[in-house]
Order: sequence, then structure tokens, then C-alpha cells
Amino acid sequence: MTHPPRHDPAAPRDLVGIGIGPCNLSLAALAQPLAELDAVFYEQRPRFDWHPGLLIEGATVQVPFLADLVTLADPTSPWSFLNYLRTRERLFPFYFAEHLHIQRAEYDAYCRWVAQSLPGLRFRHQVDAVRWNPERDVFEVDFTQLDAEGEAEALGRTHTRNIVLGIGTAPYVPDPLQPLVDAPGVPVVHAADYLDHRDSILAAGHVTVVGSGQSGAEVFLDLLRHRPAGREKLHWIGRTEAFAPMEYSKLGLEHFTPDYTRYFHALAEPVRDRLTAAQWQLYKGIDTGTLAAIHDELYRRTLDGGWPDTVLTPGVRVRTAGRIATARIELHLEHLQQGSRSRLTTDAVVLATGYRERPLGRLLAGLDPYIRRDSSERPRIDAEFRLALDPSVTGSVYVQNAELHTHGVGAPDLGLAAWRSATILNALTSKEPYPLPQRTAFTSFGLEQPAARVPQARQPQRLTPLVEGR
Repeated sequence: MTHPPRHDPAAPRDLVGIGIGPCNLSLAALAQPLAELDAVFYEQRPRFDWHPGLLIEGATVQVPFLADLVTLADPTSPWSFLNYLRTRERLFPFYFAEHLHIQRAEYDAYCRWVAQSLPGLRFRHQVDAVRWNPERDVFEVDFTQLDAEGEAEALGRTHTRNIVLGIGTAPYVPDPLQPLVDAPGVPVVHAADYLDHRDSILAAGHVTVVGSGQSGAEVFLDLLRHRPAGREKLHWIGRTEAFAPMEYSKLGLEHFTPDYTRYFHALAEPVRDRLTAAQWQLYKGIDTGTLAAIHDELYRRTLDGGWPDTVLTPGVRVRTAGRIATARIELHLEHLQQGSRSRLTTDAVVLATGYRERPLGRLLAGLDPYIRRDSSERPRIDAEFRLALDPSVTGSVYVQNAELHTHGVGAPDLGLAAWRSATILNALTSKEPYPLPQRTAFTSFGLEQPAARVPQARQPQRLTPLVEGR
């Protein structure tokens, strides 16, 4: 594989990527064959890791394997999942396995294969600040190079015409539970760190899982499978009104198409905000297979009579929490429908309370005067994933997985990563290195449709009206 020529330190780069998660790794993979594009990507972690604390044995990715880093934009790319299998001589085993949804651990291994092979990725580089230099018409990106222990080793600065932010999300801990997470020696952990603490959690007398989404279901199932029958001592609680299945009908999945993304982006801001809140089951529900596996495991434990020592209660929020003596935890609960309250004493808590977009404010503080915002003070983001900036800024700042409020439920979905990366590269190069489809869904989401949605060859034939006398 040919490598790009050595970068001239005096010349600004075309693109600097900040963060190397799946989204920016997708962009880097699709940018690699574009010889005219000088790009570099910075990541403060020592290597690529994709939710390492949740790589539970048997847990699968919730999108088909075709939603890899590149295939839905370029099926011929050497960075596809199928090519990864080919290089590992695993194509035939995968073919006979007939797995549409691969295990998370395999997806993580595939991404690490790409990350280890791509040029232009700089791990152990922490980006500290971004500024616009109006005299040179470039962005200045300050970074700290870290050593093997994560300590500062050297400071650096690079200049670039464009930036793409892919800093991802961070584990979310509700305020009542944050003091317990921060306290040393208290067995309260976020699900993002579950595998690191799994042995001690399994050894606890009573365990509570908080959170009724996919992560909560997977953690509960893993604990259930490894606790003795009749002495499970497990609680599972969550705020949603039910342990609800994720919307996975074929037409329902069309909400994760470019067609819906474009439709959503064109809606008025208040409408978008209402829709995002109402559509939680499209992306925050539980895979039906996981729900079935939980029920099967619970049912299996009734075969000898009696019920498993488990309590599953949706519609519950944690009001406050604290320690009892030195070892136990007390959760003060409220049932949202009944309005009733109770206390739950437990020995360990796993918080499957999801993730939130990492705030851009600190990183982009130097650009704040240039950023255009909506009525809720969120950055405005155009259809091609660019921050709306003051016209005096001639460069562009693109965002990945930070545009839920402007682009809808597909923002964090892996199935749209390659399409979004290709859209950004097409805009960045002012060319079309990746031709993208005009139409991607059978559903027409609005009454007004773009003119070129149907390929010319499929346009219905126009008939000449009949006129009397002809």
C-alpha cells in the first residue's frame, strides 16, 4: 500500500480530525485513497478501543455487518469488514456461520485492524484547543503528546484548513449517584466499566442494575447467567414505562436512512426537538433477542418449582442514594406511575444509564465568537455536517455524532457512519469521490419531495392527453 508523501510542517493540512472512534475512523479509511487530501487524526487514548467494558461474551452489534466503516459508501474499499475476514482467512467460516449481526468483540477487532493499518492516525495526542487565525486563514490546533503512562511528553501545534470533530460520547451518571461513583471503594460503576469490575460485582451479595436500555439488559442477562439458581439476588430497574423492544421493523428502520436524515434536518427546530424525545424507542429500546434470552433464562430457573430471586421493575427513578455503614448502598426510589416511594438496600450497583454527547464548549472555546447557535444555544449544523460559522471563517468544522438535534436519531447509528463520512469528503474536496444514492427509503417522509429522488430509468412514462378531434 502506498503511503502519502511526508507532510511539509510549514504548510497547513487539508484536514485535522479530533478523536478516533468509529466515526472518524470511517472518515480516515475513506480519505486514505484520496491522494490529494493531506489529513491527520489525533486521539488521546493509546489505541483504538470501542466500549471495552461492554464487550460481553455473545453481545452483538445492533446493525448488520454491512454497516462497517466503509461498505455503504464504497463496497470496493480495502477497509471493509469482508476484506478484514479475507486477510484473516475467515471468509468461509463466516459464510457458513450465517451471522448478519456480528459480535461486538469482533467489530472491535475489525476496527483495531483498520486503525493499526491506516497512516495518518496519531494516538496519545490530546487536543487542547482550537483557534481561527484570520491572518493566515487557517485553524490552529494545539495538542499535547502523551507518554506510555498518559503523562505530558511534548507540546505541539498544527495548522489546518478544515477540522472534523469525532470526540464521541461520555458515560452519563445521574446526579444522585455521582457521589457514589466518585467515592473510593464503593461498588457503584457505570456499565462502560462493567467488565473491569465484573468479578467483584458477581461476588457481591445483592446487585442492582439501573437502566432499561440495551446495556442494562445485557448486564442483567450476564449477571443472571452467572448467579446460582434460587440465590440470584438481582434487581433491575429503569425509568421507561416498560422494558421495551427496540423498533426493528423494516419500514421502521428507514428512519436510519439518508432520506430521513435530510427530511429531519429540513424541519423546524421545535418540531425536531419534539420528535427526538418521542422517538426514543428507535434507538434506546432493547433488542428483542436479548429480551427473549432474559425471559428464557428466568423461565429455565422455574423448572424445579419456585421463582428466581429477581425483581424487574420499569417506571422507576432513583431520587437519592447513599451509603449504609461502609459497605452497603441505599437507593431511594420513586415509581413514576404510582407516585409511590421505597428504599432498596444493595451491595453493588451497575449504572446502565447511557451516554451523552461530549460538550464541545471547552475544546471550541477559541471559536465561540464565530459559532452560530440556535434558540437553545446549540451549534447550528448544516446538511453536510458543518458547523455554521461566521462568514469571515473560510475553513470548515465538521461534526460526527454530535448532531442529534439537527440530523435526528441516525446521528449515533453505525449504519450511517460511512454515508456521513462520504458526505463530508465530497463537501471537503468540492468533488464527488464517493457518489451517493439519491434515494434510500421506500417511505416518503413528507409531502414535498426533492425533484431527483427517482432514477431517470425508473421514471413513469408520461402519456399524451387525449384531445377530441385528433
